[in-house]
Amino acid sequence: MKRTLKFILGIAVLLAVFCVFLFAQRSGNLTNGSLKHWLSASHDQRVATVKIAVAGDGDIDLVVACVDKMASLPDSGEMDITTAITLCYTASIVKENI
Repeated sequence: MKRTLKFILGIAVLLAVFCVFLFAQRSGNLTNGSLKHWLSASHDQRVATVKIAVAGDGDIDLVVACVDKMASLPDSGEMDITTAITLCYTASIVKENI
């Protein structure tokens, strides 16, 4: 009985560590995520992700606001963040040139 309890407890601890590891990996990598993770990220993470995606050029706040708006739309949660950033950045460039 004691041996079985130790075995079950050991398996439970290993599963908990594995889950924490997966959660830590997912939350730190916003660039490869989908829009359902965008709104739960901090503003600093959002700005850093946009700066990485657009190489620090352009109006970063406008692109962040645009992606925020896209993330709040229904059925947009499955879109990749990089795709949304690219669409918003392209739209900001077109807006500047008009």
